[in-house]
Amino acid sequence: MKSFILIMFIAVTTVVAVTDADKNAEKLVQAALRQIGVTNYYDPAYVKLKYPGGDVPSDRGVCTDVVIRAYRTLGIDLQKLVHEDMLSNFKLYPKHWGLRRTDKNIDHRRVPNLQKFFERRGASLEVTKNPKDYLPGDIVTWNLRGATRGLGLPHIGIVSDQLSNDGTPLIIHNIGSGACLEDVLFDFHITGHYRFMLSKHKN
Repeated sequence: MKSFILIMFIAVTTVVAVTDADKNAEKLVQAALRQIGVTNYYDPAYVKLKYPGGDVPSDRGVCTDVVIRAYRTLGIDLQKLVHEDMLSNFKLYPKHWGLRRTDKNIDHRRVPNLQKFFERRGASLEVTKNPKDYLPGDIVTWNLRGATRGLGLPHIGIVSDQLSNDGTPLIIHNIGSGACLEDVLFDFHITGHYRFMLSKHKN
């Protein structure tokens, strides 16, 4: 009898956990979708931000800002989380920009830094060509080398809950003209696939 009760408890808690993760993924997607029509410009200018919770004006930003703003609706401040992790593990993060110290204004707005952070949090998933492997709320990174709209630049976006006619998940991102929803998942070279849902983590 005790074994049966234990099995039922594990089953119920597992269902609850999955449900919570699904709800957070949906919240993330909806938060990203709400940026469409609000963020209408791609603006890579360096801006001094408040900390924590700093942001550039909502009508502009870069690809990472779509992700950062969406996660903040879940109470997850990537500016703070990335900064704190870089303070403790600076040598592990990319040095593409010649930095010798952390910068709370820009570190979290750089795709390679977000990739390293997600990787260190155990959020990495296999990169495949199967559209069914990419679920709503997943984060995808690309290298735009060879793309008509990019020259080897890193890029990031959020997998939406909407599909193209062939069943490929549409992506919410900002690639040059503001936040938008597009069928671009397999248009560029995918460099990372992440599932980062940390309702148990507080910023």
